[in-house]
Amino acid sequence: MECLLRYRGKDITAQEVEFIQNFIAQNPALSRRALSTRLCQVWNWVQANGRLRSMVCRGLMLALHRAGLIQLPPVRQQPPNPLAQRRQPAPLARAAWEPIQAAVRELGTLEIRQVRRTPEEQLFGSLIQAHHYLAYTQPVGDYAQMPIMRSWTSN
Repeated sequence: MECLLRYRGKDITAQEVEFIQNFIAQNPALSRRALSTRLCQVWNWVQANGRLRSMVCRGLMLALHRAGLIQLPPVRQQPPNPLAQRRQPAPLARAAWEPIQAAVRELGTLEIRQVRRTPEEQLFGSLIQAHHYLAYTQPVGDYAQMPIMRSWTSN
C-alpha cells in the first residue's frame, strides 16, 4: 500500500485514512481529544509503558486534517498558555544595584546556587529583565533548572 503520510515513524496508508474518516463520521459528538483517545484504543496504539499514544494520535489527526485528508470537528476549547501570557518581572530600583568594576581575584568567594522556586527567583527574573540584552523569558525543560544567583564576598 502506498504511504500518504509518514508521521513519527508511522506510515499512514489510504486504508488507514479511510478508517479514520469513517471513525470520525461514526462519532460526530466526540471532541478531538476524545477521538484520539478512542482511536488509540481501537488501534491498540500504546507507548512502551502501556499508556495510550493519544497526544501523538492528536498530532497525526491534525496533520491529516491540515493535508486535507480528513475533516476534524471544530476546536472546542483552547486552554490558556501561561508561557505566552506571562507577566513581566517587577522592575528593580536602579539605585540599589551598582555595577561591580573589579578584577575577579578582588571579588573573593563566588557562590552559585539555584533559585528556581525560591523567593530569590523573582529577583533573578528582574535582574535578567533589566540587564540582559534578550530580557527575561520563562525557562522551559532542562533550562528550567538554570536560574542561579551569584554572590561575592570579600576576603
